Amino acid sequence: MAKVAAKKVMATKATPYDVAEHLRTPEEMAAYLDVWLEEAADDVAGIARALGDIARARGMSQVAKDAGLSRESLYRALSADGNPSFATVLKVARALGVRLHAQPAH
Repeated sequence: MAKVAAKKVMATKATPYDVAEHLRTPEEMAAYLDVWLEEAADDVAGIARALGDIARARGMSQVAKDAGLSRESLYRALSADGNPSFATVLKVARALGVRLHAQPAH
């Protein structure tokens, strides 16, 4: 009777990826938002989440203060289920120090 060697299986621990941890400079933040605006222009929820990612990277409390919003309303507006008004998007963009710009579509 042959012995079967038992294999030791090592469990891999996965940690959730948080893009906000990798947005360190204003240039990285602007580039991240620009990619969302370019590649997923019709994904309103995705663009709002991207603004939320940048706000978390900057510090949600400070962004809320700079935008003249409560922290809770900012979290809600920029969440996956959020639907911020355009006025809110503009306030948040200004507070984040990023600009939205238009260019001709080709």
